Amino acid sequence: MDELLQDFQTPFGTVPFSRIDNSQFSSAVDTALRIAQEEIHTIANLKDQPSFENTIAALDFSGQRLGQISRIFFNLNSAETNDDLQSQAAQIGPKLTAFQNDIIMNPQLFERIKTVYMERKRCDYNSEEYILLEKTFKRFVRNGALLSEDQQNRLRNIDNQLSQAAIEFGRRVLADNNSFELHLTKDEEVDGLPERAKQSAANKAKKVGKKGYLITLDYPSYRAFMTYATDRTLREKLYTAYGAQGVQANENNTEDLVLKISGLRLERSKLLGYQSYAHFVLENRMAETPEKVIDFLNTLKSYAQPAAQKEFKDLSEFAREQNGPEELQSWDFAFYSEKLKQKLFDFDSESIKPFFPLDQVVQGLFNIIGRLYDLHFVENTNIDIYHKDVKAYEVRYGNGSLAAILYTDFFPRTGKRAGAWATTYQTQFRLKGADHRPHASVVCNFSEPSIDQPALLSFREVTTLFHEFGHALHNMLAETRFPSLSGTSVAWDFVELPSQIFENWCYEPEALAIFAKHYQTGADLPLDMVDKIKASGNFLEGIQFLRQLSLATLDMSWHSEDAQQIHSVKMHENTILKDFTLFPQVEETCTSTSFSHIFQGGYAAGYYSYKWAEVLDADAYDYFKSEGIFNPEIAHKFKTLLSKGGTEKSAKLYLDFRGRSPKTVPLLKRAGLV
Repeated sequence: MDELLQDFQTPFGTVPFSRIDNSQFSSAVDTALRIAQEEIHTIANLKDQPSFENTIAALDFSGQRLGQISRIFFNLNSAETNDDLQSQAAQIGPKLTAFQNDIIMNPQLFERIKTVYMERKRCDYNSEEYILLEKTFKRFVRNGALLSEDQQNRLRNIDNQLSQAAIEFGRRVLADNNSFELHLTKDEEVDGLPERAKQSAANKAKKVGKKGYLITLDYPSYRAFMTYATDRTLREKLYTAYGAQGVQANENNTEDLVLKISGLRLERSKLLGYQSYAHFVLENRMAETPEKVIDFLNTLKSYAQPAAQKEFKDLSEFAREQNGPEELQSWDFAFYSEKLKQKLFDFDSESIKPFFPLDQVVQGLFNIIGRLYDLHFVENTNIDIYHKDVKAYEVRYGNGSLAAILYTDFFPRTGKRAGAWATTYQTQFRLKGADHRPHASVVCNFSEPSIDQPALLSFREVTTLFHEFGHALHNMLAETRFPSLSGTSVAWDFVELPSQIFENWCYEPEALAIFAKHYQTGADLPLDMVDKIKASGNFLEGIQFLRQLSLATLDMSWHSEDAQQIHSVKMHENTILKDFTLFPQVEETCTSTSFSHIFQGGYAAGYYSYKWAEVLDADAYDYFKSEGIFNPEIAHKFKTLLSKGGTEKSAKLYLDFRGRSPKTVPLLKRAGLV
């Protein structure tokens, strides 16, 4: 516990992972909570007249130790968890929620904040100070500061239940994911799989003392089998298992949690005077209201749906030409999509993997970031790590000054949740003349290297890597005074702009020339293949576009005024998604029951933000393309946008960068929908 509660005597104050006893997190959080509570008590009971510095700024800088320990704990619980950490998470989450509620509902503290807020027009605040003051006051009001004591007690109870329910949702989904395996003992059962995927499946089996091949629900394993395995019955079995997470009749069923979470969120919102949870959430977003989101989604749907229906018809006809099924099913989509892509573009996703060895792509990505933002990455093996697969880097500006510390963690393992994400162990802020630089992390789940091959990425994985690095750059380039406004602390429908725009460089010949080289021969990715990658970028885009819109619509439905009327997760989902459905319904599957983005992560009433940010990114990248993808002037403008975090309104940040408001047309053109 001492290691967590003292200043880290390590390079750059990085986390001393190897010296931390994971069993001590709960007690360390308890101690840090007491320290933070004392800090809050001091601010709330100060005899001096309330001011920005002694109240607003002091509050933002309070709880530093607690924040640091919490970030370490929850990051490990995502990337390197075990039964002990999960058990502690069930205790720690509610304690942190209760502490935040104690702050919000502290009448002396709120009175000081209100005094400063009411005097704001008489003071000469800079934009960052004004934004912090406004956000602080609104945060208190939006979380119960004006409620009666009974109402505040109910709000505390709701928040405690929501915290526990989100943690339990994640635990059950992960348990369901880990409990399934497809053990195959015959070579014909893996027919069609690329040799690399076969070897990976054989290695998985060997690790657990089994013969043959092991296919799991970890995404690299799942996707390879669904894309290439010729055995349709096995594809159906795997697809059904993947889609049935959280909806099976076992101890990991999450239907009760989905109903509970959506119901509690609605009750919480009504308690605070909002029509629904979506109304509550969107008040602080660029979109502002649920009505604007629904209009936005319906507008995009009017373009995507006709394209998706035509693509589905064409794919179905192609499958029949290949002696495939008369009626295309969900487990046929990836398989026949890949075959059609090869026919149309003479393009095999597996065949280009040798041009994307992971280490080489990472170095190329570093090169591109260097050209755009003058950042340079040097691995530092003296920085402690939490797993042997993790690498740590010093990130420095061209003048040698430290910009950030970066951790990368790229391979799946037991105890690591699925997907890809970017996070921080330390946020950037300035205090007492010192600029505390961020410690960022990028976590993915790519296929591991084999005995005779390095880790090779699919093109989709390359774009995933660039995407998550976009988030990391948002944190690493931060230049703000206050921690709560730093990096990705922006409006939620703005947060995906830096990540999604960075994916565009993956399609550019000038960028691909930097890192797309054959791992054995060193040959560049052939120019005709570059053209095919670009041409195939819109392949079945209508179907993919419609899928994202369906998820966003489903999310909004769970957080509308009607949420209290929902009694069956499956029936509700079927009703909402019927207008988006192309494939026959698979009765055993359900999306909501493993929809971690909205029931465990921070995307509740915000999944639309992926498409919202795509509008921004397409429009912004159109600006880059018009002047050159490495244009230093535009790159500097975008770097400025990234560095400001949440110190300006998101709409203003974009306006300052682009010179005008975003337009939808570039996205529709890029997607081939107009």
